[in-house]
Amino acid sequence: MNKPFSQASENNKVHILPILQQAFSTADSVLEIGSGTGQHAVYFAKQLAHVNWQTSDLAVNHSGINQWIAEYPSSNLQPPLALDLSKPWPIEHTSAIYTANTLHIVSWELVIAFFEGVKKHLLPKGKLCIYGPFNYQGKFTSESNANFELWLKQQHELSGIRDFEAVLTLAEKAGLTLVKDHEMPANNRLLEFINQ
Repeated sequence: MNKPFSQASENNKVHILPILQQAFSTADSVLEIGSGTGQHAVYFAKQLAHVNWQTSDLAVNHSGINQWIAEYPSSNLQPPLALDLSKPWPIEHTSAIYTANTLHIVSWELVIAFFEGVKKHLLPKGKLCIYGPFNYQGKFTSESNANFELWLKQQHELSGIRDFEAVLTLAEKAGLTLVKDHEMPANNRLLEFINQ
């Protein structure tokens, strides 16, 4: 069976890596939420050898993630946990959390649940990094993002590009402080938070 493949993941991983190297420099464990194909996990775990990289996703995606891990193993890379944002997380605590291209896929209700989970499981002074597209002051940052929103709504009516300000409010309620809003290629952002 062919491994799942995301061209976007291949394109953006080299731009995300330098930020994670800095943000997770003192972390010893990273929980990746929504590991998707597994491409980010195998790349980042190899480059961030000082952390235990824990993949996670809905069970339906585990086969693909495990195929990537089998082909590109690292001693610090763990097979996926079954993590559904609507249910309790299968971990105790972690010193860092990373997620890419998830908040616009899941419903807003699950975005709220995501931050509730972060509040419960991210250790003090832990870092949270969220990669993906965001709107600012209710407006799209590009025509391509506006078109992407239309496509998302066709896939699932509860999906959609989230407003930065609404996400920031949820983060602050969870005890997080924004460290930096990193501008990324292809009209994406990487939001870096610290748990106070």
